[in-house]
Amino acid sequence: MKKVSYFLSIALMGVLVACGGGAPKQEVAEGKCGAPEYKVVCNPQVDISGYEVDEDGYITLFDGKTFTGWRGYNKDAVPGRWVIEDGAMKITGSGAGEGHVEDGGDLIFARKFKNFRLSVDWKVSKGGNSGIFYLAQEIEGQPIFISAPESQILDNKYHIDADLGIEGNRQSSSLYDMIAAKPQNSKPFGEWNTTEILVSKGTVVHFQNGEKVLEYHLWTPQWTEMLQNSKFSQKDWPLAFELLNNCGGENREGYIGLQDHGDDVWFRNIKIKILD
Repeated sequence: MKKVSYFLSIALMGVLVACGGGAPKQEVAEGKCGAPEYKVVCNPQVDISGYEVDEDGYITLFDGKTFTGWRGYNKDAVPGRWVIEDGAMKITGSGAGEGHVEDGGDLIFARKFKNFRLSVDWKVSKGGNSGIFYLAQEIEGQPIFISAPESQILDNKYHIDADLGIEGNRQSSSLYDMIAAKPQNSKPFGEWNTTEILVSKGTVVHFQNGEKVLEYHLWTPQWTEMLQNSKFSQKDWPLAFELLNNCGGENREGYIGLQDHGDDVWFRNIKIKILD
């Protein structure tokens, strides 16, 4: 596909700053839904008005050469274990599990998106585990998944998580711990897969390798019920329940994130189309 570069309209793109002001700060949010107070970390948003856009309207978020626009979750730089290898981002596995080393941690593109279609190519090492987060908020002292739905990335054959959860809801491209991706058509470790995530006014659809594998609807009674039946229930984890359930009614946009789960994982061809 031939690509062109041009400036998108000011209405969509300009410089945006979360929570106002030009420097990082924190705002204390009152807990609802039974959750305690928490601190939202507010950072300047990346200006993407000059980013490359293809003829279908997809904005290239990773150029295959630099980490421009990316940083660590709740950090001001890219953690050292994230490198660029053969045109792909790679998280170099620590073997210590999720974000348990100082130079590791999850990566985010430093601009919030609301309605979009995201496409990411990925591959895992043998037994590899990772995830793609969306609509994430930065919460002081909390992991990214406390506020963000996750499209699972997994070696379904060799990672134990494939057999945990309920009816495959922790397998590749599933809504982690809530909805299984069906058909389960992921490719083996070492081979490239493509995940697409559509978010439009609360409707979310996951695609894997060109096939629709699940659909659900955020901020509905059905969504609340799914949360209550998951590890993010109000009883077990009230802050996660509040943030994922959008109890405050304000977090309708958020960051795209890539997970460091301690394993080698590669990402490339990361692009997004902003929807009305």
